[in-house]
Amino acid sequence: MIGVALFDLLPEALALGAHTAAPVVVLGLVGVGFCGYMLLERGAGAAAESQRGRGGHLGPASLTAHSLLDGLGIGLAFQVAPAVGVVVAAAVLAHDFADGVNTVTLSLSGGGGTGRARGWLAADAIAPLAGIGVTRLFSVGEGPLGLALALFAGFFLYIGAAALAPASHRALPRLWTSLATLAGMAFIWVVVRLASG
Repeated sequence: MIGVALFDLLPEALALGAHTAAPVVVLGLVGVGFCGYMLLERGAGAAAESQRGRGGHLGPASLTAHSLLDGLGIGLAFQVAPAVGVVVAAAVLAHDFADGVNTVTLSLSGGGGTGRARGWLAADAIAPLAGIGVTRLFSVGEGPLGLALALFAGFFLYIGAAALAPASHRALPRLWTSLATLAGMAFIWVVVRLASG
């Protein structure tokens, strides 16, 4: 996720956003995306925690909304170029499995049974497709599209830096996860170079 943000989304955002805004504005939107996603995730987590054991739907609903945003990101990336869309779609799919597991966990821990958990899982699985479908209804000009990609780069940086990387370090020895992180970043760099070349 971090590699996609740094090597694919951010360069595209700077190139496309140059038609509309100065680089400092584009980079500022990356920061807004990072902080905005952090606040949404933490706020939804706190609200879900307060609903725990009382049949709360907020936790799984927030993850489903997150998956809808993932779909919007994929659709907008394909509007930039097919190569950008493929890279973004691969990054989203890489972390969406964990979103499905978390959706079920939050639904079950919120006091819901397996039926409700299956319903939220289905909604979470359909949400990215709905987001992609929504982007088929409109097209975005290059400048605004660059600004949207900057926002999504911030989302990806937060997901990678605050969720995925720390979770991998807790699960496995640090040397192996550090090497895997470096290998993943190098792999994304190569994929982006091949896709754009």
